[in-house]
Amino acid sequence: MSKRKPYQREMKNDWWLKNIFYSRYMIREGSSILITLYSLILAWGVFRLSQGAEAFNAWLSALQHPVSIIFHLLVLLIALYHTLTWFSLAPKAVDLYIKGKPLDGRLIVAGHYITFVIATVFCLVIIML
Repeated sequence: MSKRKPYQREMKNDWWLKNIFYSRYMIREGSSILITLYSLILAWGVFRLSQGAEAFNAWLSALQHPVSIIFHLLVLLIALYHTLTWFSLAPKAVDLYIKGKPLDGRLIVAGHYITFVIATVFCLVIIML
């Protein structure tokens, strides 16, 4: 066994704060924690629904607490940020060719936004009915 110690570059805890690209990346990746908590809250609501109307109504009344409303608004903002950053990355993830030429990245991003708006309007129409 070699007694040679390999070089290990020192990594400070605030490395991601020194570059805006890394800061945005870490915020986007860290947002998944809040999205996960929100998903668990919704799953808990489905569980309470399975327990009956009284349990579900108690869950709904808990969601009307000001802390819950602030949390939901925060999660909405984080989800929108996550969506917008993912749309900007879409041309790197989608490699489309039409007649042998790569599709312009702006068209891919525009397609994502158009689909997002259509899906949002569709969901709002279903909810309002």
